[in-house]
Amino acid sequence: MRPVYRYRVKSLNGLLNKQARAVNFVWNYCNDRQKDALRFGHRWHTGFDLIKLTTGASRKLGLHSGTVNDVCQQYAKSRFQSCRPYLRYRGRKSLEWVPLKGRELKREGNAFRFAGNTFRVFYSRLLPEGKITDGNDFSRDRRGNWFLNIVLEIPAPPARLPMRGVGIDLGLKELATLSDGSRIAATHIYRDAQTALAVAQRARKKKRITAIHAQIANRRRNYLHTCTSAILRAFDYIVVGNINAAGLAKTSMAKSVYDVGWSSFRTQLAYKAVKHGAWFEEVNESFTTQICSHCGTLPDSRPKGIADLGSMFTEHAKEWCCSDCGAVHDRDLNAALNILRRGRATLAVGIPVL
Repeated sequence: MRPVYRYRVKSLNGLLNKQARAVNFVWNYCNDRQKDALRFGHRWHTGFDLIKLTTGASRKLGLHSGTVNDVCQQYAKSRFQSCRPYLRYRGRKSLEWVPLKGRELKREGNAFRFAGNTFRVFYSRLLPEGKITDGNDFSRDRRGNWFLNIVLEIPAPPARLPMRGVGIDLGLKELATLSDGSRIAATHIYRDAQTALAVAQRARKKKRITAIHAQIANRRRNYLHTCTSAILRAFDYIVVGNINAAGLAKTSMAKSVYDVGWSSFRTQLAYKAVKHGAWFEEVNESFTTQICSHCGTLPDSRPKGIADLGSMFTEHAKEWCCSDCGAVHDRDLNAALNILRRGRATLAVGIPVL
């Protein structure tokens, strides 16, 4: 298992700013060489080709040689993943980034040493013992704060017995409805900050705008961490519907979809489940609202069409009665129960206890 530990850097920020500009120079140099290959019909450069072209540049640029190599390899990897002949140039508006090799980063108490420099950090949480692998980097956010991201290789925890399960139906009025009947309220953090954000935007206060956006993101992230950690403590396996957040973000509900943070919620559940030995599954949520969780049929009285399914903000439309078995359902709770049932069917393969 390779978790990432993130610490805010509190020393040598000026040096990191200088190195970040040099990293951008290397990236843009790789982009220029790729354009030359396209112009003259040559073979496209691989990461190793770019490393050969930048040999000896680390001393002149004030960078570690491993950093230059990582930039070249990341450029080739990003170009391949994006399926583009060349990439965008990195400039002043790009988030700064300084990659480094894991073997070059050394611990010194609550600080870290790299390339002859000691970087003091805010030691916000304990860094466990383990091998520091490749993939580490320094990164800067929009507010100008630098962070050290450390990738550790540590043994995976023992898998839990999946005794306590929960199905989760995601929504907008409530962030999540759990199959045990509990609900997680959706905090409208962005909407609460819209007035202050509008004042700052009209006054063209760029630093204030950036600070408000950072505060919104931090508050949302903290709330989601609190919710997901509570779910992992209470349940051994978690099943979530694969709601299309990206698709709904293109509709009139985009602001509400971004505000609740469905994607971040599922991502946190996924990696925390791995970290704590729990089980996590995403299942197809099609018809989970319309299927009766009691008898498993699609009754004629089920909510259908946009008129029924789309009225998610009206209380009277959230309940319906199954015409086959007579069970009365809360729509969100019924969906959560069906999601849990589908997750059990998937997890039961190879798990005798289920």
